[in-house]
Amino acid sequence: MDLELWQWALLIVAVAFAVLVIFLIKVLQAGTKTLENTAQTLKEVQKTMDELTYEVKQVVRHTNDIALDANHKLKQLDPVMESVKNLGQLLNEVTLVSQQYSHRMIEKAKHHRENKEKQKSEGAALLPTSNDSATVRSYKATYGSDGRTADASGAGVQKIVKWVDTGVSFWQKIRR
Repeated sequence: MDLELWQWALLIVAVAFAVLVIFLIKVLQAGTKTLENTAQTLKEVQKTMDELTYEVKQVVRHTNDIALDANHKLKQLDPVMESVKNLGQLLNEVTLVSQQYSHRMIEKAKHHRENKEKQKSEGAALLPTSNDSATVRSYKATYGSDGRTADASGAGVQKIVKWVDTGVSFWQKIRR
């Protein structure tokens, strides 16, 4: 009996070992299939990566070419932009000078008009009442019958001021 128990125990251990080996074989076969699938997937990924790497390199080359071309064209535009900047500064200066000139001409015209009015009022007090006197004829010859100067320089100044004002207004409209 002792021997039978011992044999039975050995038989159970042998059967358990056989079951364990069969189970391990199935696990190893499943692991092998998984590794084969993983290897196949890695090969496909590697192939895709190689294709993408080539395409990315091509895109980078084209991008570099475009960047170089754009940089070259921008450098060619630098003198044009500098000229536009200089032109803008010049036009600002011309506008400023025109405004200053216009203001000076207006002030001269006002001063001239004030002087005429002053002379007219002073001259009127000194004129004799008779229109036939030599003094009245001399005054009319010098200043005209309405008191304006015969050379009409006031009219010339007014024309110049009007043209300058028109030019400045036109320039301001263009700038807007």
